[in-house]
Amino acid sequence: MSRSGRSKPVVARWEGGFRATVEAGPFRFVVDEPEEAGGSGAGPMPTDYLLGALASCYALAVAWAGRKRGIELPDLEVTARGTYDGPRFEAITLTVASSAPVEQLQPLLEPASRVCYVSNTLRRGPQVEVVIAPR
Repeated sequence: MSRSGRSKPVVARWEGGFRATVEAGPFRFVVDEPEEAGGSGAGPMPTDYLLGALASCYALAVAWAGRKRGIELPDLEVTARGTYDGPRFEAITLTVASSAPVEQLQPLLEPASRVCYVSNTLRRGPQVEVVIAPR
């Protein structure tokens, strides 16, 4: 389940104010800030997408770990909540919920953590490089 090499590009196009449209392959979505922060509220904030990426990746990873062990989790839910510290999150908490017994869920967390790309990326803090592309 490991990949190497570069990812496909994801492109954000600014539309004015605090709004952008993002293209990820054939998919498009809007990013905006709430009205009280100067945006138009036309879409989730960038940090909402970050938390959503983390929660969804971890949910898929827990479900994968469960299937590998013959455990079905039809009501699995993962919630991500960040604690702001200025312009960043100082901490993020993932909460895994399911009607499955804790004794069944607990052993799934370690393998899920191993294969969740988003949590691994955040944990290891990738280098972020910014370059200018002339038009």
